[in-house]
Amino acid sequence: MREFIVEADGGSRGNPGPAGYGAVVSDAATGETLAEEAEFLGVVTNNVAEYWGLLAGLRAAHALDPTATVHVRMDSKLVVEQMSGRWKIKHPDMKPLATQARSVFPPDRVTYEWIPRERNKHADRLANEAMDAGTKGETWSPAMSRAELDTPSAVPEPSGPPGDATEGAARARAGGRVAGSGASGAAAGSRAAGAAPVPEKGAPSSEQRPAAPSEPQPVSTSGGATDKQQLSSAPGWSSAPDLGAPATFVLLRHGETPLTPQKRFSGSGGTNPSLSEAGREQARRAAEALARRGTVQAVVASPLARTRETAGIVAERLGLDVVIEDGLRETDFGAWEGLTFGEVRERHPDDLNAWLADPGAHPTGGGESFAETATRIAAAQEKLVAAYAGRTVLLVSHVTPIKTFIRLALGAPPESLFRMELSAASLSAVAYYADGNASVRLFNDTSHLRP
Repeated sequence: MREFIVEADGGSRGNPGPAGYGAVVSDAATGETLAEEAEFLGVVTNNVAEYWGLLAGLRAAHALDPTATVHVRMDSKLVVEQMSGRWKIKHPDMKPLATQARSVFPPDRVTYEWIPRERNKHADRLANEAMDAGTKGETWSPAMSRAELDTPSAVPEPSGPPGDATEGAARARAGGRVAGSGASGAAAGSRAAGAAPVPEKGAPSSEQRPAAPSEPQPVSTSGGATDKQQLSSAPGWSSAPDLGAPATFVLLRHGETPLTPQKRFSGSGGTNPSLSEAGREQARRAAEALARRGTVQAVVASPLARTRETAGIVAERLGLDVVIEDGLRETDFGAWEGLTFGEVRERHPDDLNAWLADPGAHPTGGGESFAETATRIAAAQEKLVAAYAGRTVLLVSHVTPIKTFIRLALGAPPESLFRMELSAASLSAVAYYADGNASVRLFNDTSHLRP
């Protein structure tokens, strides 16, 4: 029986934004490229573009030999895990995508493998060529070369979080340009969860696909005013009458611990500090601010001591219970827990350099890579959006998850993590709509902490 390799990719310059896909079919025995597919999709999300790339690759393989077996390679962790059956598909707009993909070949003749983005360059190039052509009003063809296109490409890197470590680590990674209160590491893994509505089998032209929203809702930054509308399910630029109220995540970073002013690695490994008195006061002030707004309907927290304590203070003031979600915990930094960035560089320079350069690298002594953290947080986002559809929920978490929620919602590249400041006990907010779109309502607000 003949075997094909299908490599597929999709991207959106914005999430949603101008998007395209690329797919390559090759002979598994010889490595010969047998087919190339690419298309500009108009304005859709990353996940939709990735699924269309998968569908195009499977259909091209089927056209070559409907009796073949297929091995799919993609750098989208979300698509690979969902199509492999290891992740449940709860989002109503994701299910039809998976159904279409499974209908091309019998499921027992298709296998899936996640590969790093650098190993998916052929499909990535085709996706970029399609997007470049589409933005010029042209149609991609196999004869089209990148030299003929003058629009720069910018498919986002796979999504992933920073670490809740030290300011020094973030600055080392970003060349000293970060003004953050916690360290950030490289990010990799799945792109933003959720997808736009799915066209029926047989891709329509870009004119038939949904148009881009025209007026994004502004993002408030540190110190900006907050009000009931910003933290509630008020209509945003991506809402529409038939979408209903979004799931709105109010993201609260925990208050200070004794390690926070010392800028020490504080993840989910050996160190599990409680709040300092200053941190408890910050939590009380956040609780009062949230009580005044009166929009939070549920409280969910990371299982670590500092987040549970912060959540308990807020929940008591709001008259709510605290639900623990393990997916919101911080990265495990292994043997680096409790150390400063300088101490880690002195003791484990090679491990630290590898960790800063490679999202798949682990801290000394094990722990959790940023790629693994990214996968966990993307799954938590999907789970919580489904559980709290149409409601406003307070998530009490850490630097890693909160920056990742923001980055995924914006469709921003990983380096954006190193340009975010996230203060202790700060408030941010993201709304998630039924079509998979997200709207950032607030970021790093600390006005409630002022005297």
